[in-house]
Amino acid sequence: MRGPRAALAFLTRLPAGPLDSADFTRAPAWFGAVGLGIGAVAAGVWLLAAGLWGPVLGALAAVSAGLLLTGALHEDGLADSFDGLGSGRPTERALEIMRDSRIGSFGALALGVAVAARVATLAALGPLAPAALIAGQGLSRVGMAVMLRRGPYVRPSGAGTGMTGPQPLVPVLAAVVAACALTLWASGWGLLTALLGLALAQLAIRAWARRRLGGITGDILGAAQVLGDLGFLLGLLAWH
Repeated sequence: MRGPRAALAFLTRLPAGPLDSADFTRAPAWFGAVGLGIGAVAAGVWLLAAGLWGPVLGALAAVSAGLLLTGALHEDGLADSFDGLGSGRPTERALEIMRDSRIGSFGALALGVAVAARVATLAALGPLAPAALIAGQGLSRVGMAVMLRRGPYVRPSGAGTGMTGPQPLVPVLAAVVAACALTLWASGWGLLTALLGLALAQLAIRAWARRRLGGITGDILGAAQVLGDLGFLLGLLAWH
Protein backbone atom coordinates (compact mmCIF):
# COMPACT_ATOMS: atom_id res chain seq x y z
CA MET A 1 0.00 0.00 0.00
CA ARG A 2 2.96 2.32 -0.39
CA GLY A 3 1.69 3.70 -3.71
CA PRO A 4 -1.63 4.91 -2.22
CA ARG A 5 0.18 6.39 0.77
CA ALA A 6 2.61 8.19 -1.52
CA ALA A 7 -0.31 9.64 -3.48
CA LEU A 8 -1.92 10.77 -0.23
CA ALA A 9 1.31 12.42 0.92
CA PHE A 10 1.83 14.09 -2.46
CA LEU A 11 -1.69 15.48 -2.87
CA THR A 12 -2.71 16.35 0.69
CA ARG A 13 -1.40 17.50 4.05
CA LEU A 14 -2.53 14.30 5.73
CA PRO A 15 0.08 12.07 7.44
CA ALA A 16 0.93 9.01 5.37
CA GLY A 17 3.75 7.38 7.32
CA PRO A 18 7.39 6.91 6.29
CA LEU A 19 8.04 6.80 2.55
CA ASP A 20 11.04 6.87 0.23
CA SER A 21 11.48 8.37 -3.22
CA ALA A 22 10.83 5.06 -4.99
CA ASP A 23 7.31 4.94 -3.51
CA PHE A 24 6.31 8.07 -5.41
CA THR A 25 6.93 6.40 -8.76
CA ARG A 26 3.75 4.39 -8.07
CA ALA A 27 1.71 7.31 -6.76
CA PRO A 28 -0.01 8.58 -9.97
CA ALA A 29 -2.11 5.42 -10.32
CA TRP A 30 -3.78 6.37 -7.05
CA PHE A 31 -4.31 10.08 -7.75
CA GLY A 32 -7.93 9.46 -8.77
CA ALA A 33 -8.72 7.48 -5.63
CA VAL A 34 -7.22 10.17 -3.40
CA GLY A 35 -9.17 12.78 -5.36
CA LEU A 36 -12.41 10.92 -4.68
CA GLY A 37 -11.58 11.00 -0.97
CA ILE A 38 -10.84 14.74 -1.06
CA GLY A 39 -14.11 15.29 -2.88
CA ALA A 40 -15.99 13.17 -0.32
CA VAL A 41 -14.69 15.34 2.52
CA ALA A 42 -15.68 18.51 0.65
CA ALA A 43 -19.10 17.02 -0.12
CA GLY A 44 -19.66 16.28 3.56
CA VAL A 45 -18.79 19.86 4.43
CA TRP A 46 -21.17 21.11 1.72
CA LEU A 47 -24.05 19.03 3.07
CA LEU A 48 -23.52 20.31 6.60
CA ALA A 49 -22.91 23.97 5.71
CA ALA A 50 -25.62 24.17 3.04
CA GLY A 51 -28.12 22.67 5.45
CA LEU A 52 -27.30 25.40 7.97
CA TRP A 53 -26.69 28.44 5.78
CA GLY A 54 -27.78 27.70 2.21
CA PRO A 55 -25.98 26.67 -1.00
CA VAL A 56 -23.74 29.72 -1.44
CA LEU A 57 -22.09 29.45 1.97
CA GLY A 58 -22.16 25.68 1.59
CA ALA A 59 -20.14 25.99 -1.62
CA LEU A 60 -17.71 28.42 0.00
CA ALA A 61 -17.23 26.09 2.97
CA ALA A 62 -16.68 23.08 0.71
CA VAL A 63 -14.07 24.87 -1.41
CA SER A 64 -12.33 26.13 1.74
CA ALA A 65 -12.23 22.61 3.18
CA GLY A 66 -10.56 21.34 0.02
CA LEU A 67 -7.98 24.12 0.15
CA LEU A 68 -7.14 23.28 3.75
CA LEU A 69 -6.91 19.57 3.02
CA THR A 70 -4.54 19.99 0.07
CA GLY A 71 -2.66 23.04 1.30
CA ALA A 72 -3.83 24.85 -1.85
CA LEU A 73 -1.23 22.79 -3.74
CA HIS A 74 -2.99 22.89 -7.10
CA GLU A 75 -4.15 26.49 -6.77
CA ASP A 76 -0.53 27.53 -6.20
CA GLY A 77 0.35 25.69 -9.42
CA LEU A 78 -2.45 27.48 -11.26
CA ALA A 79 -1.19 30.91 -10.20
CA ASP A 80 2.44 30.09 -11.04
CA SER A 81 1.42 28.63 -14.41
CA PHE A 82 -0.48 31.72 -15.48
CA ASP A 83 2.33 34.00 -14.32
CA GLY A 84 4.86 32.04 -16.37
CA LEU A 85 2.83 31.13 -19.43
CA GLY A 86 1.23 34.55 -19.63
CA SER A 87 4.47 36.47 -19.20
CA GLY A 88 5.36 36.39 -22.90
CA ARG A 89 8.99 35.70 -21.93
CA PRO A 90 11.25 33.04 -23.50
CA THR A 91 10.96 29.49 -22.18
CA GLU A 92 13.80 29.58 -19.65
CA ARG A 93 12.65 32.89 -18.20
CA ALA A 94 9.04 31.64 -18.04
CA LEU A 95 10.21 28.59 -16.07
CA GLU A 96 12.10 30.88 -13.69
CA ILE A 97 8.97 32.97 -13.15
CA MET A 98 6.99 29.82 -12.37
CA ARG A 99 9.56 28.88 -9.69
CA ASP A 100 9.22 32.28 -8.00
CA SER A 101 7.16 31.94 -4.81
CA ARG A 102 5.68 35.41 -5.33
CA ILE A 103 2.39 35.63 -7.23
CA GLY A 104 2.13 38.18 -10.03
CA SER A 105 -0.95 40.00 -11.23
CA PHE A 106 -1.81 37.46 -13.96
CA GLY A 107 -1.56 34.55 -11.52
CA ALA A 108 -3.56 36.35 -8.86
CA LEU A 109 -6.33 37.18 -11.32
CA ALA A 110 -6.45 33.60 -12.64
CA LEU A 111 -6.60 32.20 -9.11
CA GLY A 112 -9.31 34.62 -8.00
CA VAL A 113 -11.47 33.97 -11.06
CA ALA A 114 -11.07 30.18 -10.78
CA VAL A 115 -11.99 30.02 -7.09
CA ALA A 116 -14.92 32.43 -7.51
CA ALA A 117 -16.20 30.49 -10.52
CA ARG A 118 -15.97 27.23 -8.61
CA VAL A 119 -17.93 28.59 -5.64
CA ALA A 120 -20.59 30.11 -7.93
CA THR A 121 -20.94 26.91 -9.97
CA LEU A 122 -21.27 24.68 -6.91
CA ALA A 123 -23.89 27.02 -5.48
CA ALA A 124 -25.82 26.92 -8.76
CA LEU A 125 -25.66 23.11 -8.89
CA GLY A 126 -27.49 22.92 -5.57
CA PRO A 127 -28.36 19.30 -4.68
CA LEU A 128 -26.02 18.02 -7.41
CA ALA A 129 -23.01 19.67 -5.74
CA PRO A 130 -21.97 16.77 -3.45
CA ALA A 131 -21.79 14.24 -6.30
CA ALA A 132 -20.10 16.83 -8.53
CA LEU A 133 -17.49 17.53 -5.87
CA ILE A 134 -16.57 13.88 -5.49
CA ALA A 135 -16.51 13.04 -9.20
CA GLY A 136 -14.78 16.24 -10.32
CA GLN A 137 -12.02 15.95 -7.75
CA GLY A 138 -11.39 12.33 -8.69
CA LEU A 139 -11.48 12.68 -12.47
CA SER A 140 -9.40 15.86 -12.57
CA ARG A 141 -6.63 14.02 -10.73
CA VAL A 142 -6.87 11.07 -13.09
CA GLY A 143 -6.24 13.68 -15.79
CA MET A 144 -3.08 14.71 -13.93
CA ALA A 145 -1.84 11.12 -14.00
CA VAL A 146 -2.53 10.87 -17.74
CA MET A 147 -0.62 14.11 -18.39
CA LEU A 148 2.34 12.82 -16.37
CA ARG A 149 2.44 9.65 -18.43
CA ARG A 150 2.18 11.48 -21.76
CA GLY A 151 4.68 14.20 -20.77
CA PRO A 152 7.18 15.36 -21.63
CA TYR A 153 8.23 16.63 -18.20
CA VAL A 154 10.56 19.55 -18.86
CA ARG A 155 12.30 20.07 -15.52
CA PRO A 156 15.26 17.89 -14.46
CA SER A 157 13.84 18.00 -10.95
CA GLY A 158 10.43 18.96 -9.62
CA ALA A 159 7.13 17.73 -8.27
CA GLY A 160 6.52 15.25 -11.09
CA THR A 161 10.06 13.96 -11.53
CA GLY A 162 10.13 10.17 -11.31
CA MET A 163 6.36 9.82 -11.76
CA THR A 164 6.23 9.60 -15.54
CA GLY A 165 6.62 5.84 -15.90
CA PRO A 166 3.95 3.18 -16.57
CA GLN A 167 1.26 2.78 -13.91
CA PRO A 168 -1.09 -0.09 -12.98
CA LEU A 169 -4.42 0.43 -14.69
CA VAL A 170 -6.75 -1.16 -12.13
CA PRO A 171 -6.79 1.71 -9.58
CA VAL A 172 -7.04 4.29 -12.37
CA LEU A 173 -9.98 2.55 -14.03
CA ALA A 174 -11.67 1.93 -10.69
CA ALA A 175 -11.56 5.64 -9.86
CA VAL A 176 -12.90 6.57 -13.31
CA VAL A 177 -15.74 4.05 -13.13
CA ALA A 178 -16.71 5.13 -9.62
CA ALA A 179 -16.73 8.84 -10.53
CA CYS A 180 -18.67 8.29 -13.76
CA ALA A 181 -21.19 5.98 -12.11
CA LEU A 182 -21.84 8.52 -9.35
CA THR A 183 -22.33 11.34 -11.86
CA LEU A 184 -24.59 9.21 -14.05
CA TRP A 185 -26.70 8.31 -11.02
CA ALA A 186 -26.95 11.91 -9.83
CA SER A 187 -27.21 13.73 -13.15
CA GLY A 188 -27.97 11.27 -15.92
CA TRP A 189 -26.39 12.20 -19.24
CA GLY A 190 -25.06 15.42 -17.77
CA LEU A 191 -22.04 13.15 -17.36
CA LEU A 192 -21.24 13.69 -21.04
CA THR A 193 -21.05 17.48 -20.94
CA ALA A 194 -19.18 17.30 -17.63
CA LEU A 195 -16.53 15.01 -19.13
CA LEU A 196 -16.33 17.24 -22.21
CA GLY A 197 -15.74 20.31 -20.03
CA LEU A 198 -13.02 18.53 -18.06
CA ALA A 199 -11.26 17.24 -21.17
CA LEU A 200 -11.33 20.59 -22.97
CA ALA A 201 -9.92 22.44 -19.95
CA GLN A 202 -7.07 20.02 -19.40
CA LEU A 203 -6.22 19.72 -23.09
CA ALA A 204 -6.13 23.51 -23.36
CA ILE A 205 -3.66 24.03 -20.51
CA ARG A 206 -1.50 21.15 -21.76
CA ALA A 207 -1.44 22.58 -25.29
CA TRP A 208 -0.52 26.02 -23.96
CA ALA A 209 2.30 24.53 -21.89
CA ARG A 210 3.57 22.45 -24.79
CA ARG A 211 3.64 25.51 -27.03
CA ARG A 212 5.30 27.83 -24.52
CA LEU A 213 7.53 25.44 -22.55
CA GLY A 214 7.87 22.34 -24.70
CA GLY A 215 6.18 20.18 -22.07
CA ILE A 216 4.68 20.13 -18.60
CA THR A 217 5.82 20.89 -15.05
CA GLY A 218 4.39 20.31 -11.59
CA ASP A 219 2.75 23.73 -11.74
CA ILE A 220 1.06 22.81 -15.01
CA LEU A 221 -0.30 19.66 -13.38
CA GLY A 222 -1.76 21.77 -10.57
CA ALA A 223 -3.36 24.11 -13.07
CA ALA A 224 -4.77 21.12 -14.96
CA GLN A 225 -6.44 19.83 -11.79
CA VAL A 226 -8.06 23.17 -10.93
CA LEU A 227 -9.19 23.91 -14.48
CA GLY A 228 -10.27 20.34 -15.15
CA ASP A 229 -12.43 20.26 -12.04
CA LEU A 230 -13.94 23.64 -12.95
CA GLY A 231 -14.59 22.44 -16.50
CA PHE A 232 -16.34 19.37 -15.12
CA LEU A 233 -18.59 21.49 -12.88
CA LEU A 234 -19.41 23.95 -15.67
CA GLY A 235 -20.19 21.15 -18.08
CA LEU A 236 -22.53 19.56 -15.57
CA LEU A 237 -24.23 22.89 -14.93
CA ALA A 238 -24.60 23.52 -18.68
CA TRP A 239 -26.57 20.28 -19.04
CA HIS A 240 -28.98 21.28 -16.30
